[in-house]
Amino acid sequence: MLLVGRSAQHLEIVAADLRVRGAKEVITFKADLADVSQHPQVIAFVQEQFPDLECVLLAYGTMQDQEACRHSVEMSLREWESNFISAAALLTAFADIFERRKCGCIAAITSVAGDRGRSSNYVYGAAKGALSLFLQGLRGRLHNSNVRVLTIKPGPVKTPMTTGLRQSRAFANSVSVASDICRALENDSHDILYTPWYWRYVMAAVKLIPEGVFKRVSI
Repeated sequence: MLLVGRSAQHLEIVAADLRVRGAKEVITFKADLADVSQHPQVIAFVQEQFPDLECVLLAYGTMQDQEACRHSVEMSLREWESNFISAAALLTAFADIFERRKCGCIAAITSVAGDRGRSSNYVYGAAKGALSLFLQGLRGRLHNSNVRVLTIKPGPVKTPMTTGLRQSRAFANSVSVASDICRALENDSHDILYTPWYWRYVMAAVKLIPEGVFKRVSI
C-alpha cells in the first residue's frame, strides 16, 4: 500500500495505524498533489515500487471561504487548481497506465456540492462538478479497457476540512463514509457512490427544482 500526501508527519501517523490494523506493507511518499509539477515524481515512484498497482484512490481537496473566493480571482483559481485541475491531471496519467494494462480501478472523491450550483459554495461546487464530469467521461473511455472508474460523492462529512463550518445532523461521521467507500471498491457493480446513501435521493430532488425557484433559495 502506498500513501501520498503533503505532510510526512501525518502520513507516518496513518501508516502506523494501518500497520496496527494488519496492513502487511505501507510505504509513504511526500508530495503536494495539488502541485501538478510534482506529479511526474509520484508517477515514477509508483511505477518503480508498484508495477502491478491495482487501484488508485484520490482523496484530497480544499474548501476556501466562499465569501472570500467570490471577490478574489486568485483564491478561486487556487480552489479550482486543487479540487479539479490537479486531480484531473493526476488521474489522466494513471488512466494511461491502466489503459495500457487493460485492468485497474480509479476512484476519486468529489462531492454532492458538484451536483448543482448553489450561491453558498459555487466556487468549490464548480470544481467538484467538473471533476464528476471528468470521471464520467473517463469511465466511458476506459470501459472497453476493463478499467473501472468510481465516482464518490459524499455529503457533508465531519473532517478537518469542515471544522470551520456550522455543523448539523446532516454531517456524516468519517468512519461510516470510509466504510461505504471500502464496500463500493469491493463491489465492482458501482459507478457512482453517494454516501451516506440517502444523498442520492436528496440530490435527485434538488436537481428537479426549477431554476426560477432554485435561484431564490439561499442554501
